[in-house]
Amino acid sequence: MNFQTILTSLKKQVTPFEETRKISKTAVITIWSIFIIGLWFSAGMKETHLFPTMTQVWEGFTGLWSEGLATHIGQSLKLCGEAVLYAIIVSLSFAYLSSLPILKPISRLLSKFRYLPLTGISFYITMLMNDARTIQVWILVVFMTTFLITGLLSMINDIPDEEYDHARALGYNRWHILWEVVILGRLDYVIETIRQNLAIVWMMLVTVESIMVAAGGLGFLIKNSNKFMNHGRIIALQICILLVGLGLDYGLTKLRKVLFRYSKI
Repeated sequence: MNFQTILTSLKKQVTPFEETRKISKTAVITIWSIFIIGLWFSAGMKETHLFPTMTQVWEGFTGLWSEGLATHIGQSLKLCGEAVLYAIIVSLSFAYLSSLPILKPISRLLSKFRYLPLTGISFYITMLMNDARTIQVWILVVFMTTFLITGLLSMINDIPDEEYDHARALGYNRWHILWEVVILGRLDYVIETIRQNLAIVWMMLVTVESIMVAAGGLGFLIKNSNKFMNHGRIIALQICILLVGLGLDYGLTKLRKVLFRYSKI
């Protein structure tokens, strides 16, 4: 590779909307990764440093693993799974039934509740329920439902009128149109909307677990590590949370592509 080729490749990297080859993308990711790791390593060499060193993070990770990190990850995933399942059922019900004039205002109102603070939601749910795990689940359900309904309503509003006209031309009644065009015809978009909102739930999950630590989970570990000012453990936990979240995101993306090969998303 001569100097001119390298210069052309670099020029493409700073040109908006420029298509690059896969090897170029891999090279850019590798360069940025080396830069970040190098910056982290150099910052840890100083006598006083705000960010923990790689050794401290590794020691924190090994300590957490010996204390049952995998079990706590499983607890957090179970909590997330329960909350997401209930939120999907509630959100899809209200979103699909928003086509009924009598329920449309309710669906719109629920989407506006996304501006409510988590503290207020948790206060009233705590008053209604006693079990710590149930409280955590329903705080996340309420939180995710408001955002998920917003995304689903936007998805439904973006359906072109031509698709409804095509269904009418085929002689479908209105309930059949709802089933074919809105429900079956947008399942790939539903999975994509769930994927986007799952990140919100996974982010809030640690906060919810740290509020009520009785059921364990990653939030419990972070709260304990923060209590004893163990920054190595905190960063190790943050990396674990990020990797698990990216894994969930990747899994849902792959699921959508496998089930809907011809999706235009």
